[in-house]
Amino acid sequence: MKLSELKDKKILILGFDREGQDTFKFLKQLFPEKEICIADKKLGENYLEKINDYDVIIKSPGIPIHLPEVEKAFKQDKITSQTEIFFSALGGPASGGDNCPGTIIGVTGTKGKSSTSSFIYQTLKKAGLKAHLVGNIGQPVLAFLNEAGPQSIFIYELSAHQLYGLKKSPHIAVFLNIYPEHLDYYRSFKEYVNAKANITKYQTKNDYLIYNSKDKEVAKIARKSKAKKIPIKGKYYELNMAAAKAVAKIFKVPELKKFEFLPHRLEYVGKFKGISFYNDSLSTIPETAIEALDFLGEKVETLILGGFDRGLDFKKLAQRIKKSQVKTLILFPTTGERIFKLLRGLRLPSVREQFSYYFVKDMKTAVKLAYQHTEKGKICLMSPASPSFGIFKDYAERGEMFKKFVKEYHK
Repeated sequence: MKLSELKDKKILILGFDREGQDTFKFLKQLFPEKEICIADKKLGENYLEKINDYDVIIKSPGIPIHLPEVEKAFKQDKITSQTEIFFSALGGPASGGDNCPGTIIGVTGTKGKSSTSSFIYQTLKKAGLKAHLVGNIGQPVLAFLNEAGPQSIFIYELSAHQLYGLKKSPHIAVFLNIYPEHLDYYRSFKEYVNAKANITKYQTKNDYLIYNSKDKEVAKIARKSKAKKIPIKGKYYELNMAAAKAVAKIFKVPELKKFEFLPHRLEYVGKFKGISFYNDSLSTIPETAIEALDFLGEKVETLILGGFDRGLDFKKLAQRIKKSQVKTLILFPTTGERIFKLLRGLRLPSVREQFSYYFVKDMKTAVKLAYQHTEKGKICLMSPASPSFGIFKDYAERGEMFKKFVKEYHK
């Protein structure tokens, strides 16, 4: 959807959190006399009642795609998004856009996209390029269009929700991995994979696809891509760094030797009473907890796990814990209980002999137990392998509370 096409349309913004508010502000600047309507659950339970009265519906990512009214609007080709408007506007006349030219580097993956986006941004910024960090990790994008120019580069962290229904792909796509997640939003894992695949689906031979060649689903999608393919590999941050280095080569700028890490992503909190504490609160699926154990190695003695249950499979995580040197498990509801049952089902001499285990419902207790049961010179890792909902507002609150109590008990 081009900006010029919105001028004479009856517009509804569906969802009015950060992205919806940014869209409203941008459109009011562009069309000051135009009436732009808003529909949001916070404004009333019947917020979807009249969405079919509009020509264009600009949907926020958080609005479910399988609500009957939303599905109908998709079939009528009425729904667009901030991401689609930005992609259409930025390309310039040569690529079908109707605004100034610029370059988009899109980054997606079930895990690692925030760190990768940050590493790419650091690389290009250090080289003196006009790089901007936008999307999930940065600011909403439409506000940048007024100042975008030929030298502008936008590193856009793209979730599956933002990619769903997208009919354009970025000039440079970075595709890290696909694990089962958000299965409460999509009808199947296949639908989730198809949404992610849009990052490269519309690329041409003039575009680039940087992809994880070791991920079977990603590699399968890459084989169908028309873009110039750049395979990368690595575990956890190695993969994120490899992607940033691949982008550096495309732009012919120096690779960064040292990257700044983001909060809550295998974040080193510090060494207190001889114990090293790591905050990996953004670990919301079992695969990331496995990668954290691989990355930190055999010094991990205490592991804090568990959270909201989305029905994910924890068998591989249980097997990885069995092979580790972890001695103490501190388990939050509800997946903590599931992980423990899986461990108990493995053929161990006895779960009680291999592990000390504690079921907790608050972070203060969890950290207190970590201090009591972790030896000096060892690591306490919080990598929950589950979302934070239920006990915590979000992963950030969970991580901040962990850091807070780690420092308080040190005193």
